[in-house]
Amino acid sequence: MDQDLVETLTRWRRHIHANPDVTNQEGPTAAFVSERLRELGVTEVETGIGGHGVVATIRRGGGNRSVGLRADMDALPIQEASPDLAWKSTRPGVMHACGHDGHTTALLGAAALLMQDKNWSGTVHLVFQPAEEGGGGAKAMVADGLFKRFPMERIFGWHNWPGLPVGTIAVHDGPVMAAGRRFQIIIEGHAGHAAIPHLARDPIVAAGHAIVAVQSIVARSLDPLDTGVVSLTKIEGGEAWNQIAAEVAIRGSMRFLRDEVGAQITEGLERIARGISESFGVKARAEVLSGVGVTANEPASRDLAAEAAATVAPLRRDMTAAMTGEDFSVFLETVPGAFVWIGNGPTTGGRELHNPNYDFDDAVLPTASRFLVEAAKRSLSAG
Repeated sequence: MDQDLVETLTRWRRHIHANPDVTNQEGPTAAFVSERLRELGVTEVETGIGGHGVVATIRRGGGNRSVGLRADMDALPIQEASPDLAWKSTRPGVMHACGHDGHTTALLGAAALLMQDKNWSGTVHLVFQPAEEGGGGAKAMVADGLFKRFPMERIFGWHNWPGLPVGTIAVHDGPVMAAGRRFQIIIEGHAGHAAIPHLARDPIVAAGHAIVAVQSIVARSLDPLDTGVVSLTKIEGGEAWNQIAAEVAIRGSMRFLRDEVGAQITEGLERIARGISESFGVKARAEVLSGVGVTANEPASRDLAAEAAATVAPLRRDMTAAMTGEDFSVFLETVPGAFVWIGNGPTTGGRELHNPNYDFDDAVLPTASRFLVEAAKRSLSAG
Protein backbone atom coordinates (compact mmCIF):
# COMPACT_ATOMS: atom_id res chain seq x y z
CA MET A 1 0.00 0.00 0.00
CA ASP A 2 1.48 3.35 -1.01
CA GLN A 3 2.08 6.02 1.60
CA ASP A 4 -0.48 8.44 0.17
CA LEU A 5 -3.25 5.87 0.68
CA VAL A 6 -1.99 5.08 4.19
CA GLU A 7 -2.17 8.75 5.10
CA THR A 8 -5.62 9.10 3.54
CA LEU A 9 -6.96 6.12 5.46
CA THR A 10 -5.48 7.44 8.69
CA ARG A 11 -7.19 10.78 8.14
CA TRP A 12 -10.51 9.08 7.38
CA ARG A 13 -10.28 6.84 10.43
CA ARG A 14 -9.60 9.77 12.72
CA HIS A 15 -12.51 11.69 11.23
CA ILE A 16 -14.86 8.77 11.95
CA HIS A 17 -13.44 8.47 15.46
CA ALA A 18 -14.04 12.16 16.13
CA ASN A 19 -17.60 11.93 14.79
CA PRO A 20 -19.04 8.68 16.18
CA ASP A 21 -22.62 7.51 15.68
CA VAL A 22 -24.27 5.17 18.18
CA THR A 23 -26.20 2.07 17.22
CA ASN A 24 -29.11 2.71 14.84
CA GLN A 25 -28.05 6.34 14.36
CA GLU A 26 -25.22 5.78 11.86
CA GLY A 27 -26.64 8.01 9.13
CA PRO A 28 -23.72 10.51 9.08
CA THR A 29 -21.14 7.71 9.06
CA ALA A 30 -23.01 5.94 6.25
CA ALA A 31 -23.04 9.19 4.26
CA PHE A 32 -19.29 9.63 4.84
CA VAL A 33 -18.65 6.07 3.67
CA SER A 34 -20.75 6.55 0.54
CA GLU A 35 -18.95 9.77 -0.35
CA ARG A 36 -15.52 8.20 0.07
CA LEU A 37 -16.52 5.18 -2.05
CA ARG A 38 -17.61 7.43 -4.88
CA GLU A 39 -14.37 9.39 -4.59
CA LEU A 40 -12.54 6.09 -5.09
CA GLY A 41 -14.49 5.50 -8.30
CA VAL A 42 -16.97 2.94 -6.97
CA THR A 43 -20.19 3.55 -8.91
CA GLU A 44 -22.49 0.89 -7.43
CA VAL A 45 -23.31 2.12 -3.93
CA GLU A 46 -26.65 1.33 -2.29
CA THR A 47 -27.70 2.83 1.05
CA GLY A 48 -30.45 2.33 3.62
CA ILE A 49 -30.11 -1.45 3.77
CA GLY A 50 -31.36 -2.82 7.08
CA GLY A 51 -31.37 0.69 8.51
CA HIS A 52 -28.25 2.69 7.74
CA GLY A 53 -26.39 -0.15 6.00
CA VAL A 54 -24.34 0.51 2.89
CA VAL A 55 -23.38 -2.06 0.25
CA ALA A 56 -20.92 -1.17 -2.51
CA THR A 57 -20.24 -3.49 -5.43
CA ILE A 58 -17.05 -3.69 -7.47
CA ARG A 59 -16.97 -5.83 -10.60
CA ARG A 60 -14.01 -6.73 -12.77
CA GLY A 61 -13.46 -9.02 -15.74
CA GLY A 62 -15.91 -11.65 -16.85
CA GLY A 63 -15.86 -13.85 -13.77
CA ASN A 64 -19.20 -15.01 -12.39
CA ARG A 65 -17.95 -15.65 -8.84
CA SER A 66 -18.84 -13.36 -5.94
CA VAL A 67 -17.67 -12.67 -2.39
CA GLY A 68 -18.59 -10.34 0.47
CA LEU A 69 -16.39 -8.30 2.80
CA ARG A 70 -17.95 -6.79 5.93
CA ALA A 71 -17.22 -3.98 8.39
CA ASP A 72 -19.33 -2.56 11.22
CA MET A 73 -19.90 1.19 11.66
CA ASP A 74 -21.53 1.95 15.04
CA ALA A 75 -19.99 3.43 18.16
CA LEU A 76 -20.83 2.93 21.84
CA PRO A 77 -22.60 5.09 24.45
CA ILE A 78 -19.36 5.61 26.39
CA GLN A 79 -17.73 8.90 27.40
CA GLU A 80 -14.19 9.03 25.98
CA ALA A 81 -11.50 9.55 28.60
CA SER A 82 -8.37 10.30 26.52
CA PRO A 83 -7.73 14.01 27.21
CA ASP A 84 -4.80 14.50 24.81
CA LEU A 85 -6.17 12.68 21.74
CA ALA A 86 -6.30 15.14 18.84
CA TRP A 87 -9.12 13.14 17.21
CA LYS A 88 -11.07 12.60 20.44
CA SER A 89 -14.82 12.19 20.06
CA THR A 90 -16.64 15.49 19.63
CA ARG A 91 -19.93 13.95 20.78
CA PRO A 92 -20.45 13.76 24.55
CA GLY A 93 -21.17 10.28 25.79
CA VAL A 94 -20.37 8.57 22.48
CA MET A 95 -17.08 7.05 21.33
CA HIS A 96 -15.59 4.35 19.12
CA ALA A 97 -14.51 2.17 22.01
CA CYS A 98 -14.50 -1.06 19.97
CA GLY A 99 -12.59 -0.04 16.85
CA HIS A 100 -15.44 -0.01 14.37
CA ASP A 101 -13.95 3.22 13.03
CA GLY A 102 -10.90 1.17 12.05
CA HIS A 103 -12.98 -1.67 10.63
CA THR A 104 -14.95 0.74 8.42
CA THR A 105 -11.82 2.53 7.23
CA ALA A 106 -10.00 -0.71 6.44
CA LEU A 107 -12.88 -1.77 4.20
CA LEU A 108 -12.64 1.58 2.42
CA GLY A 109 -8.95 0.80 2.00
CA ALA A 110 -9.84 -2.58 0.52
CA ALA A 111 -12.11 -0.79 -1.95
CA ALA A 112 -9.22 1.45 -2.98
CA LEU A 113 -6.90 -1.52 -3.48
CA LEU A 114 -9.49 -3.49 -5.45
CA MET A 115 -10.06 -0.52 -7.74
CA GLN A 116 -6.31 -0.30 -8.40
CA ASP A 117 -5.71 -4.05 -8.79
CA LYS A 118 -6.26 -5.51 -12.27
CA ASN A 119 -5.41 -9.07 -11.28
CA TRP A 120 -8.79 -10.42 -10.30
CA SER A 121 -12.11 -11.24 -11.86
CA GLY A 122 -15.59 -11.45 -10.41
CA THR A 123 -17.77 -9.45 -8.02
CA VAL A 124 -16.93 -8.11 -4.57
CA HIS A 125 -19.68 -6.75 -2.32
CA LEU A 126 -18.47 -4.41 0.43
CA VAL A 127 -20.93 -4.62 3.34
CA PHE A 128 -20.88 -1.69 5.79
CA GLN A 129 -23.12 -2.89 8.60
CA PRO A 130 -24.95 -0.74 11.15
CA ALA A 131 -26.05 -1.65 14.66
CA GLU A 132 -23.56 -4.36 15.56
CA GLU A 133 -23.47 -3.39 19.23
CA GLY A 134 -26.63 -5.23 20.23
CA GLY A 135 -28.86 -3.49 17.72
CA GLY A 136 -29.47 -6.45 15.44
CA GLY A 137 -27.88 -4.83 12.40
CA ALA A 138 -26.88 -8.08 10.73
CA LYS A 139 -30.39 -9.52 11.14
CA ALA A 140 -31.89 -6.32 9.74
CA MET A 141 -29.66 -6.42 6.66
CA VAL A 142 -30.49 -10.08 6.02
CA ALA A 143 -34.20 -9.36 6.45
CA ASP A 144 -33.83 -6.50 3.97
CA GLY A 145 -32.62 -8.97 1.35
CA LEU A 146 -28.85 -8.60 1.66
CA PHE A 147 -27.97 -11.99 0.23
CA LYS A 148 -30.75 -11.97 -2.37
CA ARG A 149 -29.93 -8.51 -3.66
CA PHE A 150 -26.16 -9.03 -3.41
CA PRO A 151 -25.48 -12.75 -3.92
CA MET A 152 -22.16 -13.91 -2.50
CA GLU A 153 -20.61 -17.33 -2.17
CA ARG A 154 -18.65 -16.43 0.96
CA ILE A 155 -18.23 -13.52 3.35
CA PHE A 156 -15.18 -12.44 5.36
CA GLY A 157 -14.84 -10.10 8.31
CA TRP A 158 -12.41 -9.20 11.06
CA HIS A 159 -12.10 -7.56 14.46
CA ASN A 160 -9.15 -5.69 15.92
CA TRP A 161 -7.75 -7.48 18.96
CA PRO A 162 -5.95 -5.65 21.79
CA GLY A 163 -3.20 -7.74 23.34
CA LEU A 164 -2.22 -9.29 20.01
CA PRO A 165 0.81 -7.62 18.35
CA VAL A 166 -0.08 -4.94 15.81
CA GLY A 167 -0.83 -6.50 12.44
CA THR A 168 -0.64 -10.14 13.56
CA ILE A 169 -3.62 -12.10 12.21
CA ALA A 170 -5.25 -14.88 14.21
CA VAL A 171 -7.35 -17.51 12.41
CA HIS A 172 -9.31 -19.91 14.61
CA ASP A 173 -9.93 -23.56 13.81
CA GLY A 174 -12.93 -23.74 16.14
CA PRO A 175 -15.24 -21.08 17.55
CA VAL A 176 -14.03 -17.49 17.33
CA MET A 177 -16.57 -15.74 19.54
CA ALA A 178 -19.38 -16.84 21.79
CA ALA A 179 -23.13 -16.75 21.47
CA GLY A 180 -24.68 -13.92 23.45
CA ARG A 181 -28.04 -13.09 25.01
CA ARG A 182 -29.16 -10.11 27.02
CA PHE A 183 -31.47 -10.74 29.96
CA GLN A 184 -33.27 -8.95 32.73
CA ILE A 185 -34.79 -9.91 36.05
CA ILE A 186 -37.75 -7.72 36.92
CA ILE A 187 -38.72 -7.69 40.59
CA GLU A 188 -42.08 -6.13 41.46
CA GLY A 189 -42.51 -5.31 45.13
CA HIS A 190 -44.94 -3.15 47.06
CA ALA A 191 -43.85 0.45 47.63
CA GLY A 192 -44.07 2.04 51.03
CA HIS A 193 -42.49 4.33 53.59
CA ALA A 194 -38.90 3.47 54.43
CA ALA A 195 -39.74 3.72 58.14
CA ILE A 196 -42.58 1.20 57.88
CA PRO A 197 -40.97 -1.72 55.98
CA HIS A 198 -43.34 -4.36 57.31
CA LEU A 199 -46.16 -2.90 55.24
CA ALA A 200 -44.12 -3.02 52.05
CA ARG A 201 -42.43 -5.72 49.99
CA ASP A 202 -38.89 -4.56 49.33
CA PRO A 203 -37.62 -5.38 45.79
CA ILE A 204 -34.17 -3.94 46.55
CA VAL A 205 -33.49 -6.47 49.29
CA ALA A 206 -34.78 -9.19 46.97
CA ALA A 207 -32.54 -7.88 44.19
CA GLY A 208 -29.50 -8.14 46.45
CA HIS A 209 -30.16 -11.83 47.02
CA ALA A 210 -30.85 -12.34 43.31
CA ILE A 211 -27.50 -10.77 42.41
CA VAL A 212 -25.63 -13.19 44.65
CA ALA A 213 -27.64 -16.17 43.39
CA VAL A 214 -27.05 -15.35 39.72
CA GLN A 215 -23.30 -15.51 40.30
CA SER A 216 -23.70 -19.15 41.32
CA ILE A 217 -25.14 -20.28 37.98
CA VAL A 218 -21.81 -20.73 36.21
CA ALA A 219 -19.98 -21.89 39.34
CA ARG A 220 -22.56 -24.44 40.47
CA SER A 221 -24.89 -25.28 37.57
CA LEU A 222 -22.52 -25.76 34.63
CA ASP A 223 -20.14 -28.62 33.99
CA PRO A 224 -16.66 -27.30 34.89
CA LEU A 225 -15.47 -28.35 31.45
CA ASP A 226 -18.06 -26.13 29.76
CA THR A 227 -17.62 -22.42 29.18
CA GLY A 228 -20.14 -19.79 30.18
CA VAL A 229 -20.22 -16.22 31.42
CA VAL A 230 -23.06 -14.44 33.21
CA SER A 231 -22.48 -10.75 33.95
CA LEU A 232 -24.84 -8.33 35.67
CA THR A 233 -24.21 -4.89 34.24
CA LYS A 234 -27.05 -2.58 35.22
CA ILE A 235 -29.53 -2.18 38.07
CA GLU A 236 -32.39 0.31 38.21
CA GLY A 237 -34.93 0.98 40.94
CA GLY A 238 -36.19 3.45 43.49
CA GLU A 239 -37.43 7.03 43.38
CA ALA A 240 -36.92 8.62 46.79
CA TRP A 241 -34.48 8.23 49.65
CA ASN A 242 -37.26 7.59 52.12
CA GLN A 243 -39.36 5.22 50.05
CA ILE A 244 -39.18 1.47 49.64
CA ALA A 245 -39.18 1.03 45.88
CA ALA A 246 -41.98 -0.47 43.83
CA GLU A 247 -39.77 -2.24 41.29
CA VAL A 248 -36.17 -3.12 40.52
CA ALA A 249 -34.72 -4.21 37.18
CA ILE A 250 -31.45 -6.13 37.02
CA ARG A 251 -29.94 -6.38 33.55
CA GLY A 252 -27.01 -8.28 32.14
CA SER A 253 -25.70 -10.65 29.52
CA MET A 254 -24.87 -14.32 29.16
CA ARG A 255 -22.26 -15.86 26.85
CA PHE A 256 -21.73 -19.48 25.89
CA LEU A 257 -20.15 -21.69 23.23
CA ARG A 258 -22.80 -24.43 23.18
CA ASP A 259 -26.59 -24.05 22.95
CA GLU A 260 -27.03 -26.56 25.77
CA VAL A 261 -25.09 -24.25 28.07
CA GLY A 262 -27.28 -21.31 27.05
CA ALA A 263 -30.35 -23.35 27.96
CA GLN A 264 -28.85 -24.21 31.37
CA ILE A 265 -28.12 -20.56 32.12
CA THR A 266 -31.65 -19.57 31.10
CA GLU A 267 -33.16 -22.24 33.35
CA GLY A 268 -30.96 -21.02 36.20
CA LEU A 269 -32.21 -17.45 35.82
CA GLU A 270 -35.83 -18.61 35.77
CA ARG A 271 -35.28 -20.81 38.82
CA ILE A 272 -33.76 -17.92 40.76
CA ALA A 273 -36.67 -15.64 39.84
CA ARG A 274 -39.15 -18.23 41.16
CA GLY A 275 -37.17 -18.63 44.36
CA ILE A 276 -36.90 -14.90 44.95
CA SER A 277 -40.64 -14.56 44.49
CA GLU A 278 -41.38 -17.20 47.12
CA SER A 279 -38.73 -16.06 49.57
CA PHE A 280 -39.51 -12.35 49.63
CA GLY A 281 -43.17 -12.13 48.71
CA VAL A 282 -42.46 -10.23 45.51
CA LYS A 283 -43.19 -10.98 41.86
CA ALA A 284 -39.93 -11.74 40.05
CA ARG A 285 -39.55 -12.88 36.47
CA ALA A 286 -36.55 -13.55 34.23
CA GLU A 287 -36.69 -12.46 30.61
CA VAL A 288 -34.07 -13.61 28.11
CA LEU A 289 -33.91 -11.54 24.95
CA SER A 290 -32.85 -12.67 21.50
CA GLY A 291 -29.17 -12.46 20.65
CA VAL A 292 -26.49 -13.82 18.36
CA GLY A 293 -25.11 -17.30 17.86
CA VAL A 294 -21.58 -18.63 18.08
CA THR A 295 -19.22 -17.15 15.50
CA ALA A 296 -17.48 -20.17 13.98
CA ASN A 297 -15.52 -20.31 10.74
CA GLU A 298 -16.59 -22.57 7.88
CA PRO A 299 -13.57 -24.83 7.22
CA ALA A 300 -12.93 -24.01 3.55
CA SER A 301 -13.34 -20.29 4.19
CA ARG A 302 -11.13 -20.55 7.27
CA ASP A 303 -8.37 -22.11 5.17
CA LEU A 304 -8.69 -19.39 2.52
CA ALA A 305 -8.48 -16.75 5.26
CA ALA A 306 -5.35 -18.37 6.69
CA GLU A 307 -3.72 -18.48 3.26
CA ALA A 308 -4.59 -14.84 2.68
CA ALA A 309 -3.34 -13.81 6.13
CA ALA A 310 0.00 -15.57 5.66
CA THR A 311 0.73 -13.45 2.58
CA VAL A 312 0.34 -10.11 4.39
CA ALA A 313 1.24 -10.57 8.07
CA PRO A 314 2.41 -12.93 10.82
CA LEU A 315 -0.19 -15.66 11.30
CA ARG A 316 -1.41 -17.24 14.55
CA ARG A 317 -3.42 -20.46 14.57
CA ASP A 318 -3.34 -21.15 18.32
CA MET A 319 -5.76 -18.58 19.76
CA THR A 320 -8.70 -19.75 21.84
CA ALA A 321 -12.21 -18.35 21.45
CA ALA A 322 -13.28 -15.19 23.24
CA MET A 323 -16.53 -14.95 25.16
CA THR A 324 -17.38 -11.68 23.45
CA GLY A 325 -20.26 -11.82 20.96
CA GLU A 326 -20.30 -10.78 17.31
CA ASP A 327 -23.33 -10.59 15.05
CA PHE A 328 -21.23 -11.54 12.04
CA SER A 329 -22.47 -14.94 13.19
CA VAL A 330 -25.86 -14.02 11.70
CA PHE A 331 -24.30 -13.75 8.24
CA LEU A 332 -22.60 -17.12 8.73
CA GLU A 333 -26.01 -18.72 9.27
CA THR A 334 -26.82 -17.97 5.62
CA VAL A 335 -23.51 -18.10 3.74
CA PRO A 336 -20.17 -19.71 4.59
CA GLY A 337 -17.35 -17.45 5.66
CA ALA A 338 -14.59 -16.68 8.11
CA PHE A 339 -13.92 -14.09 10.79
CA VAL A 340 -10.39 -13.29 11.97
CA TRP A 341 -8.66 -11.14 14.56
CA ILE A 342 -5.97 -8.61 13.70
CA GLY A 343 -3.76 -7.40 16.52
CA ASN A 344 -4.21 -3.87 17.86
CA GLY A 345 -1.14 -3.93 20.09
CA PRO A 346 -0.66 -3.62 23.87
CA THR A 347 -3.55 -3.01 26.24
CA THR A 348 -1.55 -0.66 28.45
CA GLY A 349 -3.24 2.56 29.46
CA GLY A 350 -6.70 1.06 29.20
CA ARG A 351 -6.62 0.26 25.49
CA GLU A 352 -8.97 -2.69 25.92
CA LEU A 353 -12.21 -3.05 23.97
CA HIS A 354 -15.11 -1.04 25.47
CA ASN A 355 -12.72 0.93 27.69
CA PRO A 356 -13.04 4.75 27.70
CA ASN A 357 -9.29 5.00 26.98
CA TYR A 358 -9.39 2.71 23.94
CA ASP A 359 -8.17 3.87 20.53
CA PHE A 360 -7.67 1.96 17.30
CA ASP A 361 -4.03 1.78 16.13
CA ASP A 362 -3.82 3.25 12.62
CA ALA A 363 -0.80 1.05 11.87
CA VAL A 364 -3.28 -1.83 11.55
CA LEU A 365 -5.07 -0.31 8.55
CA PRO A 366 -2.70 -1.42 5.74
CA THR A 367 -2.62 -4.99 7.03
CA ALA A 368 -6.40 -5.19 7.45
CA SER A 369 -7.12 -3.74 3.99
CA ARG A 370 -4.63 -6.05 2.31
CA PHE A 371 -6.00 -9.08 4.17
CA LEU A 372 -9.54 -8.35 3.00
CA VAL A 373 -8.39 -7.99 -0.60
CA GLU A 374 -6.36 -11.20 -0.49
CA ALA A 375 -9.25 -13.14 1.09
CA ALA A 376 -11.61 -11.87 -1.60
CA LYS A 377 -9.27 -12.70 -4.47
CA ARG A 378 -8.56 -16.18 -3.17
CA SER A 379 -12.26 -16.84 -2.68
CA LEU A 380 -13.04 -15.70 -6.24
CA SER A 381 -10.43 -18.05 -7.68
CA ALA A 382 -10.96 -21.01 -5.34
CA GLY A 383 -12.23 -24.32 -6.64
